[in-house]
Parts: sequence; structure tokens; C-alpha cells
Amino acid sequence: MKTTVDEIAPDLFRISTYIAAADLQFNQFLVRDDAPLLYHTGLRGLFSQVSAAVAKVIDPATLRWLSFSHFEADECGSLNEWLALAPRCVPFCGEIGALVNINDVADRRARVMADGEVLETGRHRFRYLETPQVPHGWDAGLLFEETGSILFCSDLLMQGGQCPALTGDDVVAPARATLAAYESGPLHSGFPFGATTLATLDRLARLQPERLAIMHGASFEGDGESALRGLAEAYREVLGAPACPS
Repeated sequence: MKTTVDEIAPDLFRISTYIAAADLQFNQFLVRDDAPLLYHTGLRGLFSQVSAAVAKVIDPATLRWLSFSHFEADECGSLNEWLALAPRCVPFCGEIGALVNINDVADRRARVMADGEVLETGRHRFRYLETPQVPHGWDAGLLFEETGSILFCSDLLMQGGQCPALTGDDVVAPARATLAAYESGPLHSGFPFGATTLATLDRLARLQPERLAIMHGASFEGDGESALRGLAEAYREVLGAPACPS
């Protein structure tokens, strides 16, 4: 397995490993700043590869912040390996994530973020957004980098296969196809539809992000609002959700 590093926005690096058995890319996002931040730790089994990729951009020991959407192996599986490597690094997540998982599992207690709270890393401002069950997990949350208008959207708009680091092409159609394939296969119900799902997607769309940092597949540059509204329609079509909010 080869791990690649691509700068997809100024000082934002996509670290990607394609796993053929899953026909899926696993992406982490490194922000180079006064207080460097890594979004998604990656699988524990990939730690040596991912940390070597980070070392091409910064000294991994200087990492200051770690974050992720929800408690899952590819989101935070190597959390403790990173905390051991970077002595000043602190994980941050929402209250539910800290309460039910991170403050028991992690070797260093998390900074708990309230919905809408901002963390500054120097030149960048990260707004924490509570998004329960979006993409999945009651502890789910996402980050919006306000300076560059970048939404770190975890498994939303997930695309299978080997994809470019960044695209301006349609990401909704491949994401819909991937969603449909998962829903009809053994991993169905991976993307739950609940009472607040479409309202959450609407909230994200109204941020009008100009880039979407996507965990599986190509990241997107362009009209992020339209892409997220297209994803909401795909949820409705594939999952049988009610009509999208106007």
C-alpha cells in the first residue's frame, strides 16, 4: 500500500492510502500552522505510513491538535500512537465523544468543544459543529475552517476506488453510487437517516464551503453548497428519506 501526500489548499495536505481489498482510499488531513492539526488519525495499522507522510510536511512531534468526526478505527484508531509521538498534542471532540469514548480510551484527556466553538491554530480558525448521526454515530461532529472556507466532512460524499486528491468535477454522482452500493450490500445502514439528518445537511450547505475535505475519495473544490444539497437528495432517493427542506 502506498501513502501519498498532496497539498489541496494552502497549508492543507491530504494524506491518502488506497486499500485495494476495500477498493477505498483512507484520507487524513494535515494543517500546517503555528499549532499543527491532524484531522483523522488513520487506522492503527497504518500509523507508520501515515506518520512518515506527515514527516514530509512537519516534524510529527510538533503536532498540537488531533480531531475526528466520530469514534471509529479509521477516524481515531491510532490516537494513542500520535499522543505518544507528539507530547504536546491534545485531542478535541464534542461532549458526547469525550464522555462515552475518548476520555476513557485516550492516554490524554480531550478538549471538549461546544457546538459552534472556535479553535484557532494560528492563521486558521476551526469551528466545531455537532452533527449527531451525520455521517453516523451519536458522537459525530465536523469542522469548518473559516479562513479558507473548508468543510472537513468525514464520510459524507464518500467515493469508492482510486480518486484524485482534488477535483472540481461532480462528486455527488459517485457518492450516490457508493451510498447505493453500501445500502444494498452487507454494510447497509452505515448512513442512518433520522429526524435531523436533512436539517443537519442543510446547516452544512448554508456554510457555503468552497472546499470539501472528504475522507474517502477525492476532495472537492467548487460549489460546496450545491454538492451538499445534492447529497441530501441522494439520501432521500437511496435511503427513502422525506423531501429536503426548502
